[in-house]
Amino acid sequence: MSIPSACLFDLDGLLLDTEPLHARAWHEAASQFGCPLSPAQLMALRGRRRLDCARQVQAWITEQQGSGPSQEALLAVRQPIAEALLVRAQPMAGARELVEHCARTAIPMALATSSAREAVALKARPHPWLQLIQVRVHGDDPQLRAGKPAPDVFLLAAERLGVAADGRCWAFEDSPAGAEAALGAGCRVLVVPPPQLGTGELVQLFPGIEPPHRLLRSLACALEELGAV
Repeated sequence: MSIPSACLFDLDGLLLDTEPLHARAWHEAASQFGCPLSPAQLMALRGRRRLDCARQVQAWITEQQGSGPSQEALLAVRQPIAEALLVRAQPMAGARELVEHCARTAIPMALATSSAREAVALKARPHPWLQLIQVRVHGDDPQLRAGKPAPDVFLLAAERLGVAADGRCWAFEDSPAGAEAALGAGCRVLVVPPPQLGTGELVQLFPGIEPPHRLLRSLACALEELGAV
């Protein structure tokens, strides 16, 4: 059993099962502009900030059609779809138990998310256990210089907790962009990848996840590593 100096958590697709909902919102929005998104494109958006996603989707539409909507027009379509869906998001397996264990055993925690503060509040409202994570870095944090896959969000989260972003600091992620960010920060990275990915896809999408970093079936595996079960 090893005890981390801190646990840094992504939110979407890691603590809450929001990623299929985000993907549906982007797919429906892009489809309204005549450019439905492929599974590979939707995976590329996973873990990134809203404006970064809008910029990428705008580029894909422009590439396919020769011109595309403004980012503002794209988000005006996407946001109402996303907001209606995201309030339904359920916890990922083991998420609540892991957060509660960290709180109970005084392991410092921080949220390191690409989602804006307002979006986090919307998604977290039905899940009061998320309030146990009081230190947070949001995608629209004024001190955040660059979003994932840049390491800034994890570096800033560790700094706010007063710990070093090193191998004793565990970063939990589910997306390739998030894993790259956590690796770049210097953390030990534990990834719960999307369950639909095959072995070849995992190797391709998460090339740096080898010991001491780990791929986990669920967050319940992290509880085992902490000796909580």
